[in-house]
Amino acid sequence: MGINRREFIKLAGLSALLGLGGRAAFELVLPGEVDAAQKAKPALQGATRWAMVVDMRKLNDQIAAKCIQACHSIHNVPDYMHPPNPKLTLPKELQQRWEIKWIWTDQYEHAFPGFEQDYLWEKLHGMNFLLLCNHCHNPPCVRVCPTKATFQRADGIVMMDMHRCIGCRFCMAACPYGARSFNWRDPRPYIPKVNESYPTREIGVVEKCLFCNERLAQGQQPACVEASEGALTFGNLADPKSKVRELLRTHFTIRRKPQLGTNPQIYYIV
Repeated sequence: MGINRREFIKLAGLSALLGLGGRAAFELVLPGEVDAAQKAKPALQGATRWAMVVDMRKLNDQIAAKCIQACHSIHNVPDYMHPPNPKLTLPKELQQRWEIKWIWTDQYEHAFPGFEQDYLWEKLHGMNFLLLCNHCHNPPCVRVCPTKATFQRADGIVMMDMHRCIGCRFCMAACPYGARSFNWRDPRPYIPKVNESYPTREIGVVEKCLFCNERLAQGQQPACVEASEGALTFGNLADPKSKVRELLRTHFTIRRKPQLGTNPQIYYIV
C-alpha cells in the first residue's frame, strides 16, 4: 500500500530522531554534560592519553613566539598578516578575519572567562596565554562533523582529515575554544616557506593543531614543546609516572572552560 508525501516525511523524521537516540539536535551540538557513554568509559590503565602542561611561570612572549613559529612553519600554516609576496597583501579586516592559527596567544581575561577573581588572580590579568586545540576527552566537534573528517583517536588526539572536510564549519560552531580555522581562499600562496614533508591545504577546508601526530609517530615531541625552553611539557596522562602527571600532582593548574564538560587536556600552571 502506498503512502503520501506527508506520511513519508513524518516517517523519515521519526527514523532520523530514533537514529540520534531520541535526542534533539541542539543536544548534539551543545557541549554540555558528558554523555552517559563517556562517563562509563573505563579508566585508562596502561593506555596512552596525550596531554600537555603549560607552565606560565616559565612562558613569556618571546618563548610563545618561538612555539608559534615552530608549529606554523612545520605545518605549512599560511600567514595572511605577512604574505611572502607583497602583491598578496590583504585589507587588515580580512587579515584578522581569515587568519589561520594552530597555536596562538590571548590574554587571560579572554582565554578564561568565568575565572575572574580580582585579587587571587591579580598577577594573571593581561598575561598572554599560549592557546591551542585542547584535544578534549569529550570533543563536541567530533559529534557534529557529518563526514567524520574530524575524529578522535584512541590516544585522545582529535584529528582532522582535511581531504574529507566539506567546509560546513559545524565543528567550528561546536568548538567552545575557537581552536579551528577555515580557509576562505587558497592558502598556498601565503605560506612563507613550504615544508615539502607536510601536506598543504586547499580552499574551503578547516584545519587545526593535531598535537604533531606525525612527529609522535617518529618518537619526537611536538614542535611547540621542543621550542618552549621547558615551558611546555607533553606526555601520557594515563601513566602515573609520566612527567605531566608529576606536574599535575605537585602544582595547581587551571583549564579552559572546564564547566562545559569537554574535559580539555591542556593544563596551565599559574
